[in-house]
Amino acid sequence: MAKQNVAEQFVDILVRAGVKRLYGVVGDSLNPVVDAVRRNRAIDWVHVRHEETAAFAAGAEAQITGKLTACAGSCGPGNLHLINGLYDAHRSMAPVLALASHIPSSEIGLGYFQETHPDQLFRECSHYSELISSPKQMPRLLQTAIQHAVGRSGVSVVSLPGDIADDPAPDKPLETALVTTRPTVRPGDAELDAFVSMIDKAEKITLFCGSGTAGAHAEVMEFAEKVKSPVGHALRGKEWIQYDNPYDVGMSGLLGYGAAYEATHECDLLILLGTDFPYNAFLPDNVKIAQVDVRPENLGRRSKLDLAVWGDVKETLRCLIPRVKEKQNRRFLDKMLKKHADALEGVVKAYTRKVEKHVPIHPEYVAAVLDELADDDAVFTVDTGMCNVWAARYISPNGRRRVIGSFSHGSMANALPMAIGAQFTDRKRQVVSMSGDGGFSMLMGDFLTLVQYDLPVKVVLFNNSSLSMVELEMLVAGLPSYGTTNKNPDFAAVARACGAHGVRVEKPKELAGALKDAFKHKGPALVDVVTDPNALSIPPKISTEMVTGFALSASKIVLDGGVGRMLQMARSNLRNVPRP
Repeated sequence: MAKQNVAEQFVDILVRAGVKRLYGVVGDSLNPVVDAVRRNRAIDWVHVRHEETAAFAAGAEAQITGKLTACAGSCGPGNLHLINGLYDAHRSMAPVLALASHIPSSEIGLGYFQETHPDQLFRECSHYSELISSPKQMPRLLQTAIQHAVGRSGVSVVSLPGDIADDPAPDKPLETALVTTRPTVRPGDAELDAFVSMIDKAEKITLFCGSGTAGAHAEVMEFAEKVKSPVGHALRGKEWIQYDNPYDVGMSGLLGYGAAYEATHECDLLILLGTDFPYNAFLPDNVKIAQVDVRPENLGRRSKLDLAVWGDVKETLRCLIPRVKEKQNRRFLDKMLKKHADALEGVVKAYTRKVEKHVPIHPEYVAAVLDELADDDAVFTVDTGMCNVWAARYISPNGRRRVIGSFSHGSMANALPMAIGAQFTDRKRQVVSMSGDGGFSMLMGDFLTLVQYDLPVKVVLFNNSSLSMVELEMLVAGLPSYGTTNKNPDFAAVARACGAHGVRVEKPKELAGALKDAFKHKGPALVDVVTDPNALSIPPKISTEMVTGFALSASKIVLDGGVGRMLQMARSNLRNVPRP
């Protein structure tokens, strides 16, 4: 039997760690690894058109499955293209192993063709980034990288020169047991005692939830009922906590709605559960705050804490619920539920007013119809920008749907690549890319990846021929919009030229039929919806103080605009409020 080389050993270890696919673009320094994948039936090579897509796809697959995924880039420019998607995966706590192949080992440090230093370049967007400079480092170095990615929920990068990948692997390599799942983290007894005392003394408690509440919906609801707490959420907490939630008071932040802001500021104890919500302008500075997070480095970096609790949300609440005293007074909860419903009543008119006849089509209407027609277990991938607004307002979570996007990193062009990774996990599950024309056109080449692999992703393109979120940022800053207009083709015609289903929608009455036809189509489809470029969600009050990104001002006023079915949910929750 021929002796195994380092590349074959590398691929075997990935397979043992549960990796099903390696996303990337082939290149000379990667050839030994790609060939090893070709000869290993347990793993597939997914050929994308841009390495940035490879990293986004791997990150999305990891977020959907919760398991280790992998991507690869060839030496120099090839692996450099991975960096944006890796930043996103790392900040989303997605376990991703990136292979950055390297120039010949004998040429490192000599200014060779395509030379970079990937082991240094990726350090800021990874928990572990190291260079294999000898076959003897395998398999221990790769195993260490895997354990960093899985154990700390983020990115690990292994740099591997092409010549070393082709070298014979060491004799009798160690096969260390691999860490492929994470443990639960329980707070210490002292922290729990202090937490119980703080909760029992508080009269008005609010819970504010992030993505760390994944898998803890039942515990959050039980705890909220016991302490009579309204429950708000950040954008990344929406899919985990908003559904089946009689304590829901909406979302805080610039994309927010409802009474979440009031609930977090009018309580006397705010409990942050699994959230690293970055916009401290929306957090109170005059109430007691306790924070629960599985990552200790997150504790207290957004606001002054009265108690820091290191633990995962589910386990922490399981420890708390039997120990805290049940509160009988629900006046604060009922007040916030009423405020929430009133707030939504006030903004819903912006959505209902002649929207079904408006041309160009209101993007709110597109999102609302999409929400109604999409499957109950659909995966929505969402482009950064105004698509974030429409997804936050109109896509209704139900415990089975997933909504993922570049919510922490805030990259453009993420939706289509993420849809690729999501669809590979299950070809029968409906995957919808909510793409803006700016983001879609940035990585449009990977629409060809959908066609090449016949992935049935449905791209719903919100085409307003502008970078509308940037226009809004300029508006808030008192600047005229400049450099934000896109001259676009007929994207539906482009999709058909690529071999996919494509339809262009310019009138509201055509929308539902076009979406239904796209959803019925067996392969990839694109629905190019011409939307109103003036449909910007603008806060009713804007201060002169401004910060970049989504936190446009310190006005602490949520966006004006529709909220889809959320008003109906708020009205339903009001039925639980006792009448005097």
